[in-house]
Amino acid sequence: MSIFDIFTVKKKIPAPWKKYYTKKNLRYKIPDITMYDQVAESALAYPRNVAIQYMGKKINYMSFLKKINICANGFNELGVKKGDIVTILLPNVPEALISLYALNKLGAIANMTHPLSAEEEIKQTLESTKSKYLIIYDAQYDKIKSFIKDTSVKRVIFVSPGDSLNFIKGFIYDVSQLTKFEHHPKDRLYINWKRFMLGSKFVKGVSPLKLGKNTPAVIIHSGGTSGTPKNVVIQNRAFIFAAKGEEIDLIRLNQGDSALAIMPNFHGFGLSVLMHTPLALGCSTILVPKFDAKKFDVLFNKTKPTCVLGVPTLFEALINSNNVKNLDLSFLKYVISGGDLLPKNLEDEINEYLEKHNSTARITQGYGLSEALACVTMAHDDVNKSGSVGIPLAGNYIKIIDDERKIVPYGETGEIVINSKALMMGYLDNEKETNEVLQIHDDGHVWLHTGDLGYMDEDGFLFYKGRIKRMIITSGYNVYPSHVEEVIEKHPAVLQCSVIGVPHPYKQQVPKAFVVLKEGNHGLLVKQELKAYCKKNLAKYMIPYEIVIRKQLPKTKLGKVDFKVLQNDAGEDEYE
Repeated sequence: MSIFDIFTVKKKIPAPWKKYYTKKNLRYKIPDITMYDQVAESALAYPRNVAIQYMGKKINYMSFLKKINICANGFNELGVKKGDIVTILLPNVPEALISLYALNKLGAIANMTHPLSAEEEIKQTLESTKSKYLIIYDAQYDKIKSFIKDTSVKRVIFVSPGDSLNFIKGFIYDVSQLTKFEHHPKDRLYINWKRFMLGSKFVKGVSPLKLGKNTPAVIIHSGGTSGTPKNVVIQNRAFIFAAKGEEIDLIRLNQGDSALAIMPNFHGFGLSVLMHTPLALGCSTILVPKFDAKKFDVLFNKTKPTCVLGVPTLFEALINSNNVKNLDLSFLKYVISGGDLLPKNLEDEINEYLEKHNSTARITQGYGLSEALACVTMAHDDVNKSGSVGIPLAGNYIKIIDDERKIVPYGETGEIVINSKALMMGYLDNEKETNEVLQIHDDGHVWLHTGDLGYMDEDGFLFYKGRIKRMIITSGYNVYPSHVEEVIEKHPAVLQCSVIGVPHPYKQQVPKAFVVLKEGNHGLLVKQELKAYCKKNLAKYMIPYEIVIRKQLPKTKLGKVDFKVLQNDAGEDEYE
């Protein structure tokens, strides 16, 4: 039994958006199944439909399910058991999804992690989750070789980007990479994907397990309200519930349609909305392992997706691209922006671009966060108001509260809190912060405190206004300043560090670090050391674009760092 089943409704939640849904939609009950079960049902219903599109190759549902089952048999043979945590450190490639659903079939938990994580970040996620197995790109061996045998990892499976290409393309790719990175040595700890899958064809099948909607399925990562990295545990129910909500809202999306998966699999938005939901509905997901903003129109022209969801900078790249003459976007049904605010002028420019290129779609917005599996509200079709992030998906509830947890009037800004069957189970091994974020209110419901500001109008449309928490969003990725500061302050020459977000013409924001050095250190020399240090210890998107050396940081009257002053700081170094 889950936290969502224990507490009964004591008071009715005001929900002016209900008029946009039927009673049947609002009363949807989550079936007691898993993510694997949902994809298996699609495979039985649409065996010949394309499930995965990857670099020009298409995998139908029958073949996809077969690969999943073979992979599950292999994991079972390796010793993967229900409740085990397995870290997947891959970009958007078929092997990531095959592994995810194979683990789900066994009741294991997939720890979805950024494939470009720095050495220390990989070590940290393996240790914090006590991962027993690791699935990673072969080119990443040099990042794990120094510590992997000191972790709880029993086996490492190396994947090559060429594994899911056709034979000729795969062979050419593998040959081209022979001398480009250090390959793992012959050791029982390591095995490559092709060998693993080949051997898995001949092992005993997996016996049926008692699994259901409340079984933990996935770990995704968030900074929560404090900004420090946390492991968010998501149950099967969240993915199943989200898929149904998106099916209800995206009424023109039919089996056989496709979603362009540009957002990564380690992001709740990408994994749920762009990968699992299409597969649950008999559609296909178009996996994009590496996005090239300058050739976005070329990607559209080749893949012809029905639905595309992404951050505002992604759509800005589209309207600024001009590689394809007479680009026809008539195949597009839905264009949805999330992850950051969509300025009105950009919204108008995108809609003008879509109309000019024969699409009937108009860009709308959505809102969510990792702790609620990314998509909580969505605007779509005629259920839309310019500037809003839509209404709650069927079965979701939001309210806007003040500091005393009282609902504020319509149109008044306050904290956004969420009640949903898609809420996380909690932060792994972190009961204190889980209880701070998931709170039972006087109405008897469990509410997720988002730390985000917004207001609701009388029709139930949510208007997002910003973050209470200090967070930087760069190209749709969340960067938590406190985490970057913590890493930089571990450098022996650093006394204090403060990180802010500054505007960037394409990425929206980038991190900028202000650093105070310990006495006796020369700023010019340390600055070069810090750049190399950040490259080793931070993911690429977290690395400060600028490091400024300061004798001291500005303070408020209360003695806290004055971020407003830093925000307007020109950034000139102060050396001794």
